Amino acid sequence: MDLSPRARYALIIDGQQVEAASGETFTVINPATNEALATFAKGGPEDVDRAVDAARRAMEGKWGRLRPADRTRLLYRLAAAMADHAADLARLETLNVGKAISSTYAEVYSAIEELEFFAGLARAAGEAFPLAGSLQVMTQRDPVGVCALIVPWNYPIMLTGWKLAPALAAGNAVVVKPASATPITALMLAELALEVGFPPGVINVVTGPGSTVGDALVTHPGVAKISFTGETETGKNIMRKAAGDLKRVSLELGGKSPNLVFEDVDIEATAAASVWAIFYSAGQSCEARSRLFVHKSIYDRFLDAFVSATRRLVVGDPLDRNTHVGALISPQQVERVDGYVKLALEEGGRVLAGGSRPDDAALARGNFYLPTVIEGLGNHSRVCQEEIFGPVVAVQPFADEDEAVRLANDTQFGLAATVFTRDAARALRVARSIKAGTVTVNTPFTSFAGVPFGGFKASGFGRERALETLHLYTETRSVIINTGKGPHNPFGL
Repeated sequence: MDLSPRARYALIIDGQQVEAASGETFTVINPATNEALATFAKGGPEDVDRAVDAARRAMEGKWGRLRPADRTRLLYRLAAAMADHAADLARLETLNVGKAISSTYAEVYSAIEELEFFAGLARAAGEAFPLAGSLQVMTQRDPVGVCALIVPWNYPIMLTGWKLAPALAAGNAVVVKPASATPITALMLAELALEVGFPPGVINVVTGPGSTVGDALVTHPGVAKISFTGETETGKNIMRKAAGDLKRVSLELGGKSPNLVFEDVDIEATAAASVWAIFYSAGQSCEARSRLFVHKSIYDRFLDAFVSATRRLVVGDPLDRNTHVGALISPQQVERVDGYVKLALEEGGRVLAGGSRPDDAALARGNFYLPTVIEGLGNHSRVCQEEIFGPVVAVQPFADEDEAVRLANDTQFGLAATVFTRDAARALRVARSIKAGTVTVNTPFTSFAGVPFGGFKASGFGRERALETLHLYTETRSVIINTGKGPHNPFGL
């Protein structure tokens, strides 16, 4: 299959590339240059109707009749096809998202691992156990129905994989709605799936605005479940609209994640790990550890090491393997980030690194912003409470463990947190005390196939990447069987 960049992309509905019913299109830019990248069909409610109908027919037809073992094989085939095309997929993702290609390679393989993990779970369809006396119970898990998978712009291929894998393993058919800014790789995954043998209609992709395509999916009577990753207010709006016909909803939303550094750490090594925790993906990550709390006894030394490591990051051409930090998604996102930096100064903060666009003329056309370190802000400042979604970290000292935990939890969000300490008992105490869906100790990595990923509080509910994710895509039926020699006679008649 040829995955070279194309000038024009269509919708994928019922196994076919089709134009939008309206005939409208929209253009997507390359964030590193702000030049046009490609034109896409601009879907609307009529296209959503076609896609949902195709998905329902697939579940009523060949896809619905496949054995779980057959779904396993197809998921493995799709994972293998992605691996065969990993270089092309990473390049397409970099051109579309603007992030460093070293990052997009990792994200392609994260999607592959997800498909492989859930391929092995496709047969996890229920259990059996004795109840009491002659009663035996069997539980059966049926696919919930057509699933709408709404994917954000910051991790398009990875999060499409994270959502596709459990939905398909459970036997559902899907309609994928990629972010309007980053639709390419969702379309490519659907094409690869058709090539390896997925029946038409199992994976449909409708590109277009959230205000039309997303809204039509959320309110469509033929959609049984919505899996959404994105901004918290949008998630709340989806919940309200999905309540009309009691759709199942999973929401992975925003974050303002803390990073706690205690006094017993290796300062240089911890500074390097902490730099990755915020500046990976140019800070455009829901679990970016954007609030950095450091014990006051090592604060100055750690901050020197952290700022020095930040300044060594390479901001540049996203296709260069030596680049650490690529472009932000859009000029509007650059303005948003810069606005928060200016706000930090108004709130009494001091910029210790970054705080502006790079002065490299070669980057002037793109949406680049220097990794930025700010100190001197209180935890109740807007910069420390609101999700910036860019390469900006606020650093604050703390006096003891209790204060560190209090500061970490002093936010509406609860997606992730990281703790650095050599004291194992303290690490466990702090991890238990932080209100977040994932707490990592002495590592900046937050997500692995098989490990539940999701948030507390305003960071949403439901989990990705684990066995419980599969359950969110199924309905459970309990079958209670009397194995005695005759029916029960409760009245004694």
